[in-house]
Amino acid sequence: MTADSAPTTSPKPDPLRNFIEASSVQTFILLVIVINGIVLGLATSANLMERMGSYISTIDNLCLYIFIIEMFIKLIVYRHRYFTDGWNIFDFLIISISVPSLLGFSFLGNISILRAARILRAMRILSIVPQMRQVVMALVSAIPGMASVIVVLMLLFYIAAVMATQTFGGEFPVWFGSIGKSLYSLFQIMTLESWSMGIVRPVMAKFPLAWLFFVPFIIITSFMVLNLFIALIVTSMQNVYDDQLEEKAEAAEADREQKNVEIRDDLGTRHQDLRDEIMSLAQQVRLLRDELGRSDRPPSSSEDNR
Repeated sequence: MTADSAPTTSPKPDPLRNFIEASSVQTFILLVIVINGIVLGLATSANLMERMGSYISTIDNLCLYIFIIEMFIKLIVYRHRYFTDGWNIFDFLIISISVPSLLGFSFLGNISILRAARILRAMRILSIVPQMRQVVMALVSAIPGMASVIVVLMLLFYIAAVMATQTFGGEFPVWFGSIGKSLYSLFQIMTLESWSMGIVRPVMAKFPLAWLFFVPFIIITSFMVLNLFIALIVTSMQNVYDDQLEEKAEAAEADREQKNVEIRDDLGTRHQDLRDEIMSLAQQVRLLRDELGRSDRPPSSSEDNR
């Protein structure tokens, strides 16, 4: 008597996609990346290569085969959407750089350079570990702000280089004889590498008030600008973290809304089924009443005469 509810169609499961996106597979790929990085480091030892070179090369090639298989599986699963993800493009480039060295091709230049580029595969760990991806995304998003700070720093360097060349160039031509030399010397001072005994104190022996130039320069470039870079990166990381929290909240809200829709649809279907059943029962009750009415009705006079 009740109407059957319409079956809900669910997307057909993709076993290949479920396999490549499984957490166990991602953990295995991460382990392979770590092993590959260690093996490539061992390959730099001449003694180890003499004793175990064949084993090291075999493990290295096996790791590369695993990366290639993973990439092809993703290409099959995602098709053209594979290249819409920046991390997939990053993995594709890293693996593509290693393929010529695997095949022994040297048409791209010195084969030793291609072999050395294999260590770039270790950078794939950036695309596997979510925390590292967050750091990279923060650094990339901080580039516009960092560019502004770099422009300000370059302007300060240029002004300081002109002043240093005109002031100290005559006495110290090796350090401040030209704009280029002054820029390099000021960069060394900014890094605090032998800035006092190597450059500033010899200059102060000729120019006692030279500290009035170098000390403010160090404070501005080494401390204030460095703190600006750190502040930009920290702010960018916080923004990335907030964006991820917002995306998770939106996904959770969408999931709740989808569940609410399914619940409402199910309740609506059940309500309609109940209404149909009640109407059917009411119709049966009316039929029973009619039958009872006809059975309780007294016989007519014509039937009595008979």
